[in-house]
Amino acid sequence: MESEHNPITIHLVSSTNSPEFNRLTRALTHSSVIGLDAEWKPIRTHQSTFPTVSLLQIACQLAGAGDSPVESPVFLIDLTLIPLQSIYHLIKDAFVSPHILKLGFRFKQDLVYLSSTFCAHGCETGFDRVEPFLDITSIYNNLQPRQPGRLSKQTKSLATICQEVLGLSLSKELQCSDWSQRPLTEEQMQYAAVDAHCLIHIFEVFKAKVVTEGNPVESVTGLKLSQLDLGLKQILDTQQNSNKMCGIKFGEALEMVQAIPPDFFKTVPISDEEVTALLPDHANRIDDVLFRIVRKYGDKILLTESDRKPKISRKKAKKSSGRVANTRSPIEGGEEWQGPPPWDVTSGGDGCPKFLCDVMVEGLAKHLRCVGIDAAVPYSKKPVSRDLIEQACKEKRVLLTRDAKLLRHDYLLKNQIYRVKTLLKNDQLVEVIETFQLEISEDQLMSRCTKCNGKFIQKPLTTGEAVEAAKGFQVIPNCLFNKNLEFWQCMDCKQLYWEGTQYRNAVQKFVDVCKLNE
Repeated sequence: MESEHNPITIHLVSSTNSPEFNRLTRALTHSSVIGLDAEWKPIRTHQSTFPTVSLLQIACQLAGAGDSPVESPVFLIDLTLIPLQSIYHLIKDAFVSPHILKLGFRFKQDLVYLSSTFCAHGCETGFDRVEPFLDITSIYNNLQPRQPGRLSKQTKSLATICQEVLGLSLSKELQCSDWSQRPLTEEQMQYAAVDAHCLIHIFEVFKAKVVTEGNPVESVTGLKLSQLDLGLKQILDTQQNSNKMCGIKFGEALEMVQAIPPDFFKTVPISDEEVTALLPDHANRIDDVLFRIVRKYGDKILLTESDRKPKISRKKAKKSSGRVANTRSPIEGGEEWQGPPPWDVTSGGDGCPKFLCDVMVEGLAKHLRCVGIDAAVPYSKKPVSRDLIEQACKEKRVLLTRDAKLLRHDYLLKNQIYRVKTLLKNDQLVEVIETFQLEISEDQLMSRCTKCNGKFIQKPLTTGEAVEAAKGFQVIPNCLFNKNLEFWQCMDCKQLYWEGTQYRNAVQKFVDVCKLNE
């Protein structure tokens, strides 16, 4: 995620003897707000130990010099490479510094795992608290307009909050990737940085709301409201509309914050406590707006002894029967594709590849459709194994999944189940094409409906025909009326497509991914 106001600067910190570590130390000394997140290798449920945290992300908010914009660098601290004892006190001081407001999303679990990881490397008692702290869920709930008769607290995912508050799509595709493998991929680093960076953005929207609610704009900024965007003007004009801040985009909120003169924010200490290990000169004292936010909304995370102990499952292990156990791994024999597929002409098939992508690789389905391959998704949003098996058998499709447990049913789906090994959609597409030896040509690109997997009508529609066909469910942009374009309609869901910029970009993307020019 990158906005025109604040492009993300990522620093990978893997050694204390590096420029990146020096930048981290300086950033923590000069930041009054930081966003926190952590990543670890996915674990099996009910294991007897906590997972080892592999990566700690810290997004810092640094005020730019003069007229320079606010900087928000993100530091990815590689806990698998850097000696943990060498950074323990730096991190701990930041966690408890009264001069730094910490932001996080359900960060208590992250703190438990972090504490366990540092304890395992001889770092005293790990971490036992984070304060002052503000959870993004709390910020989101305070941004919502209050409605009588409705519970104020809402539980939303970070991706949903990011979409509703910032208008930005936050992909969680790599959340369950193996964070213990090194080196990290470029995509993993981008994903990790965005997760921490968006916390700063969301807080800026909230801070702007606090400023507008507590201070009349005319007396604070001295600006003419006509100079601002119309939507922002409406928000600032009335106290009632300030509750609609959740609906504006981050760029508008940031403009509102930047419109306030620097001398409006007076620096006040939030506490007389001295944190000499990190902040000898208190370069990052909290200003009075943050002071008000911390005083009214601030919280803290405290770990108890019970928090530090892994929860052991109370489920009793199943008693072993007198039968000889099947010691074959559920993945063994099903990891590699055996073939032939059900569409193979030598086995009575029609020669047309057909796949069924379960919910774990649903994005792969759209990519397959983009290159002209028949790729269905489950009938229901939460299908059980039996549903997937029945649909694959009925429609003579190969089931694509990343769930190793499904391979236990390979005796029911002989030559009709394949476990996708790669994580990213582009890589998954290439893997499927190579595994099943699919022939892809440029003529096939964008020849299926990406929405429902349907086929297009044989004869294209004129603009007038497209407008008539779209009535009631799809809007044709006015800018297309004078371009003499041809429109194609899906025969199943009736979705309309045209060969605009998005189409050309998509074609070029899949030409490159499938290496059709080589």
